[in-house]
Amino acid sequence: MPYRKAIIRPYRIEDESLLFSLAREAFGTQLSWNDRSTLRKLETDTVFVAELEGDHAGYVALDHDGDTMRIEQLLVSPRHEREGIGGQLVDYAEGFAISEGARRLQIVVEPDNRRALDFYVRRSFTRAGDDVLELSLPQF
Repeated sequence: MPYRKAIIRPYRIEDESLLFSLAREAFGTQLSWNDRSTLRKLETDTVFVAELEGDHAGYVALDHDGDTMRIEQLLVSPRHEREGIGGQLVDYAEGFAISEGARRLQIVVEPDNRRALDFYVRRSFTRAGDDVLELSLPQF
């Protein structure tokens, strides 16, 4: 699929049900899946939604902790994989983190998730722990 430019906007309460369904579809079979935890992240984290022609293409959930902004969840709808949505969401998260004064952007990636590891390494994230990848952010 070719690159498609998404509209990225803040989460609205009416997004919850659809985003939860997307997350469950993508991650629901993993042992670490937890309905309550996912709903809590949607309700308490800073969430941005990617839309393509009115369709929910994905989202990123961020948690700000001191000088670190952490990507708690990043999900691209299976209907929109390989269209550049994940990269656009990470770019947006990076810009938001910088605007909030964070010094680093982190994400936890399971060690056996080669696709995600390769994606973040291509975006200049480096290993900061066993399963933590980190991007140092410029300070203005």
